[in-house]
Amino acid sequence: MSFTKKTGSKALGALQNLPRITLANLRPEPGAKKAGGQTPFYLIIPKYGYNEGQSRRPQYQPLSLKRLQYLVDLGRVDPGQPIDLTQLVNGRGVTVQPLKRDYGVQLVEEGADIFAAKVNIEVQRASEAAIAAIERNGGVITTSFYDPISLGILIRPVPFFMRGQPIPKRMLPGEDMVPYYRDAENRGYLADPEKTREARLALAKKYGYVLPDISKDELYHMLSMRKDVRQIFFGLSPGWVINMAEKKILKPTDEKLVQYYSS
Repeated sequence: MSFTKKTGSKALGALQNLPRITLANLRPEPGAKKAGGQTPFYLIIPKYGYNEGQSRRPQYQPLSLKRLQYLVDLGRVDPGQPIDLTQLVNGRGVTVQPLKRDYGVQLVEEGADIFAAKVNIEVQRASEAAIAAIERNGGVITTSFYDPISLGILIRPVPFFMRGQPIPKRMLPGEDMVPYYRDAENRGYLADPEKTREARLALAKKYGYVLPDISKDELYHMLSMRKDVRQIFFGLSPGWVINMAEKKILKPTDEKLVQYYSS
C-alpha cells in the first residue's frame, strides 16, 4: 500500500513540474495550416512517367466518321471541295481552341460502317480504321501539322483577313512529331508519295476491299489537291494579303519577299 502511494506521489510530482499549456508553447500539427488536396496527382506520385509534361502535351479534338457523314448530309461540309479545319470548324462540326493546347482534330472510326462520302480531307491525326473507311469510298486523307499561330488563322480566317496582314508561313512540326508526319501509314504530309501509294494498297489488302482508282474519277482534280508544306489555306500562298473591302488579293513583288515566302 505504501508502495502504491509512493508511486502515485512521484507521478503527481512529475506532472506538477511539467510546463503549463499556454499560447506561447502551442504549436500546430504538421500539415494543419493547409487544406490539402490541391497538389496534382503527377506531383504527389511522380514515379508514373505518363504524367511527365502533361501540362504541355498537345491534345486533339475527336471527330467521328458518323459526325462527318452527318455534316455532309446536312450540307455544312461540301464534299466537292477539299475539307480542312476551316470547313469543319465553321460548319460547327468540331470546336478547336488553340489557347487550350488544341492542335487540331483526330479522325476516329466511329460510324465507319455507315460512312459513304467521297472526300478529300485533311486532319491532324487519324486512326487506321478511319483511314481505311475514307479510302474504301474513293476518298483521300492527309494528316498535317499546324503550329498554334497557323491553327488560329485557319479556324478563323475572316478576322485575320480583316487585319490586312500577309498570310504567314506554316511552321514545321517539332522533333517529336516529325516521325508521325513522315510515316506513310499515317498518311503524313511529309511522307514520300510513292510510299503513300504503297501504304494505300497494303491497307486495302489488310481490310479486304478493292482500292478505287482515283485517277479515273471525275473528281480527280479535287481529290489530288494538296497543300504545300508551308501553306495554310487551299489556293492561297504565304505572303499574300487578302483585301476584304475591295475583294482583291495582293501578292508580293519584291524579290526578297518572294524568296522568303517561297522558301
